[in-house]
Amino acid sequence: MRRVCVFCGSKCGLGSTYVDAARHFAESLRSRGIGLVYGGGDIGLMGILADTMLPLGGEVIGVIPGFLEAKELAHRGITELHVVESMHARKALMAEKADAFVALPGGFGTADELFEILTWRQLHIHDKAIGILNVAGFFDPFLLWLDRMVDEGFLSETNRHLLAVEMNAESLLKKLGL
Repeated sequence: MRRVCVFCGSKCGLGSTYVDAARHFAESLRSRGIGLVYGGGDIGLMGILADTMLPLGGEVIGVIPGFLEAKELAHRGITELHVVESMHARKALMAEKADAFVALPGGFGTADELFEILTWRQLHIHDKAIGILNVAGFFDPFLLWLDRMVDEGFLSETNRHLLAVEMNAESLLKKLGL
């Protein structure tokens, strides 16, 4: 089974827009027979993804560091829950178990995970597809920053295009070859 690692918030954000997008993304994964790898929590957008996939019969693999297990309220009802030693071990195991990566809205943790997986791709540590679901333009300022990196000579145009961006779940999955 193919799997997508989703980086997203341990909070839901304001309003229902982000929750609705996370639900729809999970439904889109399941309709394609794609499993979910994620941060292992049962709160925020992480919990929404898992709780949408599970009743549909989807595979849900969570990876959470021990020190966050209680704080993030590890999801005990998922297909597999891996408790690891550190954030680095979390990212490494999620990367190992996934065939592609997608970022949904989130905070520092989401940004950290996205940047690390992009850096690994740039350095040829992996060759897996990476995308952003740009819900309600959430990532627009980030995308402008990436364009500025290119304009100012800090990022090559080739590496800028390692990141697929779509506002629609189905379009993004298609662009990622899923």
